[in-house]
Amino acid sequence: MSVLLETSVGDIVIDLHTKQCPRTSLNFLKLCKIKYYNFSPFHNVQKDFMVQAGDPTGTGTGGSSIFGVLHGPSQRYFPAEIHPKLKHRKPGTVSMAVAPDASAASGGISGSQFFITTGEDLDYLDGKYTVFGEVAEGFDTLQRINNAYCDERGRPFKDVRIRHTIVLDDPFPDPEGLVVPDESPLPSKEMLETIRIGEDEDIDDESVSPEELERQRRAKEAKAQALTLEMVGDLPFAEVKPPENVLFVCKLNPVTRDEDLELIFSRFGQINSCEVIRDKKTGESLCYAFIEFDKQPDCEEAYFKMDNVLIDDRRIHVDFSQSVSKLHKDWVAKRMRGQGGGDDVGENLQRRTRYRDGDGGGDDYDLLFDHDDGSSGKRPPSKDQKRRMKDEGREKEKGGRDRSEREREREREKDRNR
Repeated sequence: MSVLLETSVGDIVIDLHTKQCPRTSLNFLKLCKIKYYNFSPFHNVQKDFMVQAGDPTGTGTGGSSIFGVLHGPSQRYFPAEIHPKLKHRKPGTVSMAVAPDASAASGGISGSQFFITTGEDLDYLDGKYTVFGEVAEGFDTLQRINNAYCDERGRPFKDVRIRHTIVLDDPFPDPEGLVVPDESPLPSKEMLETIRIGEDEDIDDESVSPEELERQRRAKEAKAQALTLEMVGDLPFAEVKPPENVLFVCKLNPVTRDEDLELIFSRFGQINSCEVIRDKKTGESLCYAFIEFDKQPDCEEAYFKMDNVLIDDRRIHVDFSQSVSKLHKDWVAKRMRGQGGGDDVGENLQRRTRYRDGDGGGDDYDLLFDHDDGSSGKRPPSKDQKRRMKDEGREKEKGGRDRSEREREREREKDRNR
């Protein structure tokens, strides 16, 4: 005794009170079975009160009972079944719309239109409308319909329609002459004329530029891709963001080393890691690097002051890193060790070699800073260079002493000859 309504905003499952309201339940079940409600809109939405559907014309005056469909307009309506114990107490109560009719024993008649309450304690509806079911699943869908933007008559500006109906359980035999279609029928011309803004149509604000629309499209696409990566295990969570204390440096000279960048950028604060990315096979620099600062303010200062600075005869470009690959590697490593990923994926990142912890060494390169005030711009000599300079000084000093001795010997030789 249940029906599934597939709407343009989600699904709703309705359980029917077949014992208390057998004729109304039969009418609703058989209309769903012949796909009578397919493509019919929710034509009256009163926020936090009720949402109404069941009229294929969308006007609020159309629709027919299953008896009228089978036997003609004379049986378009049937007497309302109003049960005194069925109340409009909670959201999700399903009732048949009732039109006044003095000839009916209950004082009203019903056709195909029905409504679902979205408010509580609507006791003033009791005794006036036929409560014949309640929502079992899909309250989130019901809430989306309730929140639809509507005109002054309650019709949503963007169509909310019943796409399909599926009878889950039907205790009643089919009336004579009932023909169940093999597939969902196409909407009639009259039904197509009820379209306002199509359910699949995007509402484009003319004030929004094409660039902004493209940005929104890309953002949605990126979010979808992130969710996919989370599902397959390539991201710890879809909302993962790149660290805010890491700089991306590109347009580097191929000869620039990790130590060079470490030394240059360390003037802004403590650096946790500095790595020039290299080709895995050849070991050659790919001319870009990532620099991780200990503190975010130091990273921001370096970003503002180091862009377009000349390093090794190349003007570099500096930006905040948008990569989460390092977080991903750390998370995967934890997961492989059985520790699991989590919110601490950005912590305990691998500590790479640091220039100040080593001897430095290597060839010397002159570095020019556009933003230095009065500094020489040259890298201080390494320990090896200092040692070589000291040895050269000793050689020069020794050579100078040897020349002086030879000159004095020649002077003494001249004096003896005289």
